[in-house]
Amino acid sequence: MKGLQVTEGKEGCTFGVHVIPRSRRDAVVGLYGEALKVRLKAPPAEGQANRALRAFLADRLRVSLEAVEILSGHTSRRKVVRVAGVRPDQVHALLDEGQGRE
Repeated sequence: MKGLQVTEGKEGCTFGVHVIPRSRRDAVVGLYGEALKVRLKAPPAEGQANRALRAFLADRLRVSLEAVEILSGHTSRRKVVRVAGVRPDQVHALLDEGQGRE
């Protein structure tokens, strides 16, 4: 069974995110494969969606903006992010928030 894959390391939790830019609202809407599926109002141009994703995750996980780092996928919808100062169960809780909102 597929689910959100979260890897915990010394520097934080790392997981995949599939971003859907130019949406009506910012929200977690479930899974895309093994990645967290996130809708963002921001367009993908000039890094706006990346900044919006960092701010969104920081807010939802209650960490500072600096704690959220995009490791790969800066120009792609599929990204790998690392969030310092959180546990895997906190990341998985984002899915509960997004259930039934597709």
